[in-house]
Amino acid sequence: MAPRAVLSLILLLLGPWPVAAVPVARPASLAVSVTPPSPRQGDLALVLVSGAQGAREVEGSLGGQPLAFFPYGEGWAALAGIDLETRAGKQPWRVGVIGGDGVARKRTGSLTVRARAFPVQRLTLPTPMVELDPETERRAEAEAVRLRALYDTLTPERLWQGRFTMPIAVESAGSGFGSRRIINGQPRRPHSGTDWAAERGTPVVASNRGRVVLVGDFFFGGRLVMLDHGLGLYTLYMHLDRVDVTEGNLIGRGETLGAVGSTGRATGPHLHFQVQLKRARVDPATLLELPATD
Repeated sequence: MAPRAVLSLILLLLGPWPVAAVPVARPASLAVSVTPPSPRQGDLALVLVSGAQGAREVEGSLGGQPLAFFPYGEGWAALAGIDLETRAGKQPWRVGVIGGDGVARKRTGSLTVRARAFPVQRLTLPTPMVELDPETERRAEAEAVRLRALYDTLTPERLWQGRFTMPIAVESAGSGFGSRRIINGQPRRPHSGTDWAAERGTPVVASNRGRVVLVGDFFFGGRLVMLDHGLGLYTLYMHLDRVDVTEGNLIGRGETLGAVGSTGRATGPHLHFQVQLKRARVDPATLLELPATD
């Protein structure tokens, strides 16, 4: 028998050679973290998702409120607003991911919202500024409806980037957020912003990049500017003496919006700086401390 034929016979008798298995790449483990892990009433939290690279869709909720995710570093992130009157205790969260391969994954859990002791603030104002006549009451309600309509508008694009900056050049930390206000002896709604006293004419700047969606002269807020930072995040600058921007302008971080004044219901020149994540009233200090660098 020819040598080549003998070799072929031997190989046939030995059977098929083993084939090395090709490892199948598994998706990275899906992980969710929240900063701070146990937020207080009025806090703004950052929800981070890792292990979702190349995802087609990332969605979720916290406390029953939808989260608007955006690409962040090598993962995804969303802001979560804990309204200042949210009940303390457990709040459920859920995150769902559809990968590039069409496979759906999800994670669920809960966090604990901590109670917060808000100060009581007693103010005395002229009676017409507190006990409104029917016409003024209708005006104030119409203005409130206008603001709520904007809070319910979700711009799908994130306009802000990086850290948020102080809207006014002062050394104090500001005061008043969440204060239970008693005006002329009558309990009122909690104060939903931070106030900084300053001289009339002090420049007021945009805390981050955003679009001017409202310039108005309201009964309570006086001359004001509202910026839409995208994905449901808004900042408001109230009681201005003058306004230097118009609706529709795209404003960069640190650009001048106007100047401090005492228009509207105010006891003196100051800036009222308010932060809204949709309907959630959140502490501006937690926005300024937001650990976002992208």
